[in-house]
Formats: sequence, C-alpha cells, structure tokens
Amino acid sequence: MILALESSCDETAVAIFNPAVGMVGEWIHSQIALHEKHGGVVPDLATREHLRKFPVLLAQARDEFGFAGITRVAVTQGPGLAACLAIGVASAKALATALKVPVVGINHLRAHAFSPFISLHAESPEDFDAALEKLLPHLALIVSGGNTLLIEIDRNRRIRVISTTRDDAAGEALDKGAKLLGLGYPGGPFVERLARTGNAEAYDFPRGMGRRDNLDFSFSGLKTSLRYQLEKMSEAEVAAKLPDLCASYQQAVIDALMRKLKFAAEQQDYASMGLSGGVANNGLLRTSITRLANQQRIPVLLAAPRHTGDNAGMIAFAAWIDRTGVDVTSGMGLEINPDATPGNGTD
Repeated sequence: MILALESSCDETAVAIFNPAVGMVGEWIHSQIALHEKHGGVVPDLATREHLRKFPVLLAQARDEFGFAGITRVAVTQGPGLAACLAIGVASAKALATALKVPVVGINHLRAHAFSPFISLHAESPEDFDAALEKLLPHLALIVSGGNTLLIEIDRNRRIRVISTTRDDAAGEALDKGAKLLGLGYPGGPFVERLARTGNAEAYDFPRGMGRRDNLDFSFSGLKTSLRYQLEKMSEAEVAAKLPDLCASYQQAVIDALMRKLKFAAEQQDYASMGLSGGVANNGLLRTSITRLANQQRIPVLLAAPRHTGDNAGMIAFAAWIDRTGVDVTSGMGLEINPDATPGNGTD
C-alpha cells in the first residue's frame, strides 16, 4: 500500500494505492479560487495553502481508510515550485518517520507519462502486467500549463524524452491567450467553452515550428499573433468575434500538437499512444489524438479526467509501476528538484 502526496504547484493532494485492487482513495484541494483574482498562481499563497490543507486531507485519509497497511510514502520531488515541493517532501518525511516506512521521491512528469495506464490497471489488476506488455513501446504526449513533451516508454518501462517546447507550454499559451481575450483564470477551459460555437477557420494563426524533421514545440509566436490580431480590432469587434477567435486559437494549438505527434508516430512502430497532463481534459484534443491513433491503427490511452491535473493518484501509481525513475536510495535525505527532467539520466 502506497500513501502519496502531491504539492508541485497549486493543488494539495493525497492518495492511497493498493496494487492488488487499485486506487483506494484520493483527496484533493484545488486552489483555483485563491489564485483566480491574481490571474495566476502566487507561490507564497500556494505554499501557505499546502501547509494549511495537508493536515486536513491526511486526517480524512486516515479516518476513512487508516494507515496501518501503508508500506511506503511517495511524494512529488520535482519539477515544480520550490517552496510548494518543500512542503510536500517535509510532510512525506514526517509521515514516513511516524509510520516507520521508506519515503520515495517521484518525478511529476514521469507520473503524468504513466497516468493513462491507471484506468487499465483498475480494469483488471491481476492481469495488468500482461496487458501493459502488449502496449509497449508507448508514445506519450504530456500537455500541461508548464510542460509540453513527447515521451517514449520502452518495453522495459524506461522513459526517453523525444521533444519538448522551445518556449511556452501549450497550456500556458491557452491561459495567456485567454488573458489577452479578457477571459478568466485558468484560461484553457474558458477558451474551450467559447470555441464550441465558433468557426475554427475564421482566423489563420501560426502552427509553431513547421519543419517536419524538428519535433520540438513552440507557442510564443502564436500568442504574439493573437495580440497583433486584437490590436486591429475594436472592443466591440472582439466581443462579437470572441467564439471565432477562441476556436481559431485553440485549433492552432491542437494542430501544432498533432502535427508533431503524427510525425513522431511515423518514426517507429509504437504499440500504443497516450495523452496526459492538465490540458488533456480538452475535448477537442482528446478527439484529435483518438482520431490519430485510429489512423495509426494502435490503441490510445487517455488519462482519466481526475488524473489529468496535479494529483496524488498518479504519484502513488508511478511509485509502483516506474521501475527506473523512483528515487528509493535517498530515504530521509530526499531533496526537492524543482527543475527535474523526466528522463532516465541518459537523455
């Protein structure tokens, strides 16, 4: 039984995972309301909220399921906001000491990469290893507010980073685009909601780095293009065309993601394709990657909505499934790593 903590940014989360049966329980506190008025995450406020909420969530987990069966504590080690990570790591060390079990550090991005397999495990825990073997090697797209990566998971569950973003992440591009359009925070869901009634071909926004042989992403030019477009329009025109602007802007982000993913999928034979990260909740993105996987004639695994954002469930699951990326040696000397990369040290 694994007790996991997550505090890399603005979500305080706790989970308990039992490999024999699946996810036992998950508890999460979102800080969106706290940061909404500031238009983004304020690290000092986020840190204080983690300090305030971890005792509450841990008490709920203890009262509902007890900690008697816990064999180790897992915690997000990085990447993330340093002060927020520190609260989680300190809490995990204290718990591990009290429970007299080991504490392990988990890479947040590696946890995202494995999160689409959580639902597969839940379907049949006893047959999971055999089912997973048929889905490797696996091509994963991780899309969040802070990261956009293409990752390969090989037959030995080793992770190789194929590409990342040269500048902004896709989620950041959506959030900043929403800010330019005068929408709320976080901006991605607002853009998606308005885009449903808009014309995605109304405006021709750039699709990032166009060279097929370059798999890296780039979204800074897209934001600049939107700003230039808005400067040409009056407030009344922007208000009238808001659905079209959102639909065109969102389509540009997703086209850029799918273009690189398609090219990567053509480079070798993958047994499956996956999508995870906070932006993986976007309906058009989920539909687009499903269509691409069908074209490639391989299964697609989509992280469940509750496991797309920052959550402790994926941290607990990674502590069990990830044979090469768990820091089991540092124990009580475990330290945060705010700039951690998801590779195995050879990338």
